Amino acid sequence: MTSTKLLVVGGVAAGASFAARARRLCESAEIMIVERGPDVSFANCGLPYFVGGEIAARDALAVQTPATLQSFLNLDVRTRCEAIQIDRGKKRVELRHLDSGASEWQSYDKLMLAPGASPLRPPIPGIDDARIFTLRNLQDMDRIAAATDTGMRAVVIGAGFIGLEMAEQLHRKGLSVQLVELQKQVIPPLDAPMAALLESELRHNEIGVTLGDGIARFEPTPDFLRCHLNSGKVLDADLVILSIGVKPDSEIAAAAGLELGPRGHVVVDGFQRTSDPDIYAAGDAVETADRVFDSKTAVPMGGPANRQGRVAADHIFLGEKARPYPGSLGTGIVRVFDVVAGITGWSEKRLQAAGRPYDTVTVNDSHHASYYPGAKPLTLKVLWEPESGRLLGAQVCGYEGIDKRIDVLATAILGGMTVEDLCHLELAYAPPFGSAKDVINLAGFAACNRSDGLVKHTTELPTDPQVQVVDVRPKPLAEAYPAPVPVINIPFPTLRASLGKLDPSRPVVTLCAFGKMSYFASRILTQNGFDVTSYSGGLKANVDPRTPAKMPTA
Repeated sequence: MTSTKLLVVGGVAAGASFAARARRLCESAEIMIVERGPDVSFANCGLPYFVGGEIAARDALAVQTPATLQSFLNLDVRTRCEAIQIDRGKKRVELRHLDSGASEWQSYDKLMLAPGASPLRPPIPGIDDARIFTLRNLQDMDRIAAATDTGMRAVVIGAGFIGLEMAEQLHRKGLSVQLVELQKQVIPPLDAPMAALLESELRHNEIGVTLGDGIARFEPTPDFLRCHLNSGKVLDADLVILSIGVKPDSEIAAAAGLELGPRGHVVVDGFQRTSDPDIYAAGDAVETADRVFDSKTAVPMGGPANRQGRVAADHIFLGEKARPYPGSLGTGIVRVFDVVAGITGWSEKRLQAAGRPYDTVTVNDSHHASYYPGAKPLTLKVLWEPESGRLLGAQVCGYEGIDKRIDVLATAILGGMTVEDLCHLELAYAPPFGSAKDVINLAGFAACNRSDGLVKHTTELPTDPQVQVVDVRPKPLAEAYPAPVPVINIPFPTLRASLGKLDPSRPVVTLCAFGKMSYFASRILTQNGFDVTSYSGGLKANVDPRTPAKMPTA
């Protein structure tokens, strides 16, 4: 295909990846990238960390420049150049040069649409005030960095991944930060119990957290902004970061008559072809296959965008050798001060909303051998299909080793593994790095115990006074961190000798700090004729993990 002319709209993740792969596959192709902004191929996931000073050099975020792309890859890169319409019949795109206002038509043999997504800005009073910022590119980052200084007040609207990163980094820069989220938890993709540690860490670091409340309007004053929330609460701010989600930049595709999905994303096949076989699309503007179920999803992340761009280039130049994009899981991770949380696949709330059958278990352990210095707690939740045992999703939160576990579990989901397979995953072990029975193995054991009928579980403590709630934690711990319901405290080592304290005609729920001893207690009581349910996950949320001396042993 020596005469192929490729026109690429969008020069960041998907577009740059497509163009680079295309050049490696065809030295003679004519490849032009048009980018609306002044920068190409920059690390947009690193933007918050420059604002806070954790990344010191701005140049570190500029992965490539127009000059380096021309030098290394012989790409014709046009920045500050916007694609305004597609003429599919004549296979050409009208471009507008933003600095001069001049326009021109550029032809193509194959067109790649990689325009990305734009931050949402709801049409509410005061939204156009210059002190309200969104974060999409290096220029947004520069404006926020220039506008912020120690002692200022910031309100971050939206507690998703970027919102939490911005809250942390603004705090790092010395600002007073308030965080507002419409949902009743931070990081809404997580299941609520798994997000609790993140919320606790935010509050521990003096970030104001308002949940279950949204922004109604902004009231500008000469010196500051008044942020009026739906509840009537008012927060005063010197600046606002708006981080409530993104929408696909698919207007040019819609105007050209390309097929769009229900939320405005461009519909593509496995090779990233749109409904026009000569037009491809990739990145945040497209919907793709879901890797867990036969459905569609949209994952606005850099990893999928880069891989989709490569797939499209392969399809153009490799033909039958090209491998289709298999879909996305939505694997993500976020750090908030000392706490990290990761997610992959489907969450419990998402499975419930879709009406899909599932089972789940939550386990707690240390990130490496508990006897080795520095062991820190982590919590792991896995979800699986009851009939087949196939993994559907996982979430991990804690302080260390979160990325390792979520990556292993993402790989396990893609491999079609079951919870039974988790029992025998052979993971690297030495005391400074892990445990002989990793927390992932423990999740497999707990899931198989559930599937084998060895334990009944609940995630809610009973309020029925007929149910005997047996707290098997040591007495000092049970007194220091009492359960939220009346309990009978029988420390686990004394349980076998204390069966007479319980009424065998009444149901029992066992609980402990982390869930493990609750399961052990349920096995003892079940085999002694009791109707027992174990409280899954334990009461660890009642213990501050920053005080190791008070950490429970059961």
